[in-house]
Amino acid sequence: MTFYDYGILIDNDTKFVLFGIPWDYLTSIKAPNSSIAPKKIREVTFDLALTTELGLLIPNLKVVDIGDVKIIHKEIKANLKEIKNFVDQIYEKNKYIIPVMIGGDHFCTFPVFKAIGKNLENKETLGILLFDSHLDLYNEWDKRVYSHATVTHRIYDLDYVNNKNLLIVGTRDIDIPEIEIAKSENITYFNSYILSDIGLDKYINNIITFYKSSGIESLYISIDIDVLDPSIAPATGFPIPGGFTYREFWKILKRISKEFKIIGFDLVEVAPNLDLSNHITSNLAAKLIIEFISFISIK
Repeated sequence: MTFYDYGILIDNDTKFVLFGIPWDYLTSIKAPNSSIAPKKIREVTFDLALTTELGLLIPNLKVVDIGDVKIIHKEIKANLKEIKNFVDQIYEKNKYIIPVMIGGDHFCTFPVFKAIGKNLENKETLGILLFDSHLDLYNEWDKRVYSHATVTHRIYDLDYVNNKNLLIVGTRDIDIPEIEIAKSENITYFNSYILSDIGLDKYINNIITFYKSSGIESLYISIDIDVLDPSIAPATGFPIPGGFTYREFWKILKRISKEFKIIGFDLVEVAPNLDLSNHITSNLAAKLIIEFISFISIK
C-alpha cells in the first residue's frame, strides 16, 4: 500500500517524492516503536477522505511514494550510507523534486538533510526549521554521537548550518547540558508557551523574521510529532504537555509555506504501538503530511 494510493514512479511531472525510513535503533528509550510508522501512516490513508481542508483533490497532487529505505537495524554506518544513496538516486531522476520522509526516530532527519544539502547548488540561502518539544542538542547520548537526542547537534555540525539558519520551535522539555550548548553557541529556540503570551500570528511572524533577517529563502522542515500536544498525538516516546494544537500547527505550516521555498520535509517519532485503537496519532500524521504538501503546491 502506498500513501493515499499514489503511484511509485518518478517522472518529469513529479513534484513530491515520499519515502519511509523504518529505523528507530537510535531512540533513547525502549517503549516506542517508530520503525513501523511509515507503514502504519500509509495504511490509515486508506480510510481518509480524498480532499484537503482547502478543497484540493488529493489524487491530483503530484506525489509519488517510492517505498522505504532498506535498513539493517543495528548497522549505523551502513544505514547512513544507504540513506544517502537513496536520496541521491531521487535527485538523479528529478533534480527539482521535494523529498518527504516519514520516520523512524528523529535521527533519521540528519542523513536526509545532509544528502539534500549535498545536492543543492545554493546553500547560502538554505535554512532548517525543527519543530520539536526538545532541543536534541546533546553532543553525546549514552556515549554515542548518533542518537535522536543528538540530531540537532549533528545538523549544527554541518558546514552550511549555523545559528543564523537553524531554528527550533515548540520546545518545552530542555535539559541542562542542552541549554548550556544553546547559550554558548547562541542557538535560537522558541518555547511553546510564548504562543499563549503573544498570540499565534506574532509567534509565526517571529519565525519568519528569524530567517528573513538572515537572507534565508528556502527551508527544510523537520516535524517531530511531539511538538503537538499529547492530548491529540499521544503515540510518541516522549509525550510532553503544552504542545501545539492541530489547528495552530496547521496555520503555522500554511503561513511558512507561503513565505519560503520548501525544499523538503519530514515527520518523525510517531510510535503506532503506543497509539489509541482509533489510530489518532497516525491519522494526525497523515493529515499533516498531505495538508503541508497541498500548502506547498498552491503557493
